[in-house]
Amino acid sequence: MILILLGAPGVGKGTQGELIAKEYGIPQISTGDILRKEVKEGSALGKEAKKYMDSGALVPDDVIVGMMENRIKEDDCKNGFILDGFPRTVAQAEALDVMLEKNGLKLDKVLLIDVPKDEIIDRLTGRRVCSKCGAVYHIKNNPPKRDGVCDKCGGELIQRSDDTKEVVENRLNVYEKSTMPLIEYYEKTKKLVKIDGLGDINEIFSKVKAVLG
Repeated sequence: MILILLGAPGVGKGTQGELIAKEYGIPQISTGDILRKEVKEGSALGKEAKKYMDSGALVPDDVIVGMMENRIKEDDCKNGFILDGFPRTVAQAEALDVMLEKNGLKLDKVLLIDVPKDEIIDRLTGRRVCSKCGAVYHIKNNPPKRDGVCDKCGGELIQRSDDTKEVVENRLNVYEKSTMPLIEYYEKTKKLVKIDGLGDINEIFSKVKAVLG
């Protein structure tokens, strides 16, 4: 099973991707995770990507497409995979079609997780991440027991540079301009399914499972 998760930053694509991966035994491939790893390691790709990520802009297609093609050829993708954060543009979607066909693969479904813009801004600007272990909290929805301190390891909780209100609004504007055409692209293929992204994690996952069977 090959799936694409679509939706603006902060709608819960990563969380739902993890649940799908566990339920169906296929890897979740997140461009965000791969890019953050490259940035942390200070690779050439990481340094190039960081300039774009810090301003909330999209990383160029050629960097993303080459990286993703290498990833889907790895052994753990033999039974399928979930793409989270890729494709983000019609050009990337077309490149993915070519990639899949070249490798004898077929896209099964595109899940669009839909959440109102005001809710997304509230979710992202309230997010805090542990500087030591990477655990994620939210000042309203999932606060730590002690303000600013990680429950798991005692590390300092920080706001990621791309979670400030100004950058979040810019990311959403970039998303609407660059990524919304993907919805039209995949609607034409009859593979796009909209999932209401409001509610708790398990409620949303129940909706996902109803679609996937």
